[in-house]
Amino acid sequence: MQAQDFEDLLKGSLADANYLLEGYVAPVMKSLGSGLNQGWYNSAKTHKPFGVDFTITTSLIYVPDADQFYKVDNNVLQEIKLVSYDGQSVSPTGSGNVPTIFGPDKTPMYEITDSGNPVEGPPGLDLESTIKLANALPVPMYHLGIGLPKGFDLKVRFSPTLEFDQSKFSLLGFGVMHDIKQYIPGIKTLPFDLSAFIGYTNMKAEVGIDATAGANQKAVIEFNSTNVQALISKKISVLTLYGAVGYNFSKSSLDMKGTYDLDDDGTVDAT
Repeated sequence: MQAQDFEDLLKGSLADANYLLEGYVAPVMKSLGSGLNQGWYNSAKTHKPFGVDFTITTSLIYVPDADQFYKVDNNVLQEIKLVSYDGQSVSPTGSGNVPTIFGPDKTPMYEITDSGNPVEGPPGLDLESTIKLANALPVPMYHLGIGLPKGFDLKVRFSPTLEFDQSKFSLLGFGVMHDIKQYIPGIKTLPFDLSAFIGYTNMKAEVGIDATAGANQKAVIEFNSTNVQALISKKISVLTLYGAVGYNFSKSSLDMKGTYDLDDDGTVDAT
C-alpha cells in the first residue's frame, strides 16, 4: 500500500476513507490472523532441560477467491462515490465489487460528490503474479525453543522490526508446550509424544500516509492471535509425523492515526 493510494480517497472524508480502507485490508487481517497461529512446532516432543533449538519458518497462507474483492455500497459513502470498475458503471445509489489488497491489479474509479472530480482507488497486489506461485501470502518467522524442567518448553517467535519507505512491521510471540504423556498411566513408555500447547502472537504494521495537510498520518494494523492445542507426534528415523487438534482465535484492529486537514484550509478537520 502506498500513501498515494489514500490521498485521493481522503479528499472525500475520513469516514469514507476508513470504510474503503477496512474493506481493502480485511483479507490481510483474516489471513494473517490464521497464519500467525501456524508454524509454532514440528514435534510434540519437549526438550530436555535447557536444550535449545532455533528455526526459521515460512507459512504460505492461501487467499480464497472470495477475498479478492469487497463490496462498496454508495449508500454508505458520504462525500465520495464508486462510479466504475473494470468497465462496469455503478450508479450513485448502487454498489459494486472492487479489489481488496489481495485482488487483481486493476484500479476502481471514484468521484467526489461536490465537485464531480474523478479519483482513483487502490488496486490489488495480484499476489499470484507477484510471487509467481499462487494467490498466497508468505509469512516468515524466527522461532526459538528452550527446554525447561518438568517437561516444559518455552517458545519465542519474532521478526526483527522492519522499516522501509513509510512503513514499519514488527512481530513477537510467546508459547508454552508441556509434556502431558507423563501424567497418563499406561502410555508413558509407548513410542510417541503427546503434549499440550498454548501460544500468543502480536503483529503490528504501520503504513505512513501523509496524504493531506496535518501531522503524524498513518494507518496502524494490529493482530493478536492465540491458539490452544493438543499435539501428538511420532519420529521414524529422520522423519517426524505430527498432528494437532485445538482451537485458534484472533483479533485484529485498524486505526487511522494523526490529524487531517481534508480541505487544505489550514484547519484540522479530523483526528
